Amino acid sequence: MAKAPKTVHVCSSCGHSVLKWVGQCPGCGDWGTIQQSAAAAPAVSSRRATTARPLVPAQSIGQVSAKQAQARPTGVTEFDRVLGGGLVPGAVVLIAGEPGVGKSTLLLDVAHRFALGHGKALVATGEESASQVRLRADRIGALHEDLMLAAETELSAVLGHLDDVKPGLLVLDSVQTISSSDVDGVPGGVTQVRSVASGLIGVAKERGITCILVGHVTKDGHIAGPRVLEHLVDTVLHFEGDRHSTLRLLRGVKNRFGPADEVGCFDMTEDGIVSLTDPAGLFLTEGSEEPVPGTCVTVTMEGRRAMLVEVQALVGGSAKDGTIPRRTVSGLDAARLNMGLAVLDRRGGVRCLDREVYAATVGGMRVTEPAADLAVALAVASSVSSAPVSADIVAIGEVGLTGAVRRVSTVPRRLAEAKRLGFKHALVPPGCGDGAPKGMTVTEVASVGEALRMASKRWAARG
Repeated sequence: MAKAPKTVHVCSSCGHSVLKWVGQCPGCGDWGTIQQSAAAAPAVSSRRATTARPLVPAQSIGQVSAKQAQARPTGVTEFDRVLGGGLVPGAVVLIAGEPGVGKSTLLLDVAHRFALGHGKALVATGEESASQVRLRADRIGALHEDLMLAAETELSAVLGHLDDVKPGLLVLDSVQTISSSDVDGVPGGVTQVRSVASGLIGVAKERGITCILVGHVTKDGHIAGPRVLEHLVDTVLHFEGDRHSTLRLLRGVKNRFGPADEVGCFDMTEDGIVSLTDPAGLFLTEGSEEPVPGTCVTVTMEGRRAMLVEVQALVGGSAKDGTIPRRTVSGLDAARLNMGLAVLDRRGGVRCLDREVYAATVGGMRVTEPAADLAVALAVASSVSSAPVSADIVAIGEVGLTGAVRRVSTVPRRLAEAKRLGFKHALVPPGCGDGAPKGMTVTEVASVGEALRMASKRWAARG
């Protein structure tokens, strides 16, 4: 009988295991992610599973109390919004983001607010010293006697602090820096991350402690470590932002206690991270109300929140000597832009395929939903004709390859947000004009050519 291998090689991205090291993972196809790990003990096979008397008998679902799953607001408005109301006792939250985006600052503020209203909170850091965290707490004003701090890199020491402090909230920064002496492997490896996460999740569920784990991300933006980590936790959040901008977005990816598509907006300041409960106007050009050619405003949905975004386009000269014209995008989907240019050239009569096109969104907002197609088409056509789109009009709709403007979801909510911010006219797909806000003129357009003609009339009316 062949002996079981003492070690296996596991992919850090998907958890696929192989007996020998290979350069490319057979499971997910990533390169350089195979790491050596200790082999798990073989399971004992049996013909029949044994039974045991349950400690707690099964109850009728109507008799089960829901008080333990009620969320407790932390006071950080946008953080509570993404979580679905606040932190749930016993829940395990995984928050990931690029280095320097502000994860530690945000969670230190959350722990401070929790200590103010709900009792003790423990911040266990494995990346910084206690003195470094104290300096950040002084800067953002997060000092409280019930906010406890420990610098540890060993799981057993973190569990010991939980026994001593008995907190209601544990913030672990980060899960890749903590190791367990019970298993082999380096900190951050597949085996260690799985073992540390499993141990903390068991303690959190047993004692009713809310646990927030900070996770690293790979160069592709995915959460580092085994993919099983995302399945074990209750909530997965992504903290996004550009280092050259103060805007930060907290995006929910998975949430067992609330909506999984919610987005929270924050502003990074010198005094910490501030919630933006009304981000209206962040993604619109500030300054003169006089419209500029090559711009158009649309309304995008981030979770259940409607946000107005300004799309800008600049069409350059024609490519010479048969070279491929340049296409540069920022905040938009490059593939959808290329399809939109082809539709404009063939269905809308706007010559742009042989010209350089640059398209971007204002404020660092990333728009990927098809509802922005019509606004992109109008911005490109406006740049080609040097005729500006009116400053009081929004364009909402998906543009198909046939040139038809297709329906999108939640149009009434989008129009209500546009009306609140002072927009008086809107171009929408057919069948979406019902329920328009009072005082707002809504025009249904069936094709991109019709939308261009309606915009041309407004350009001519402006004189």
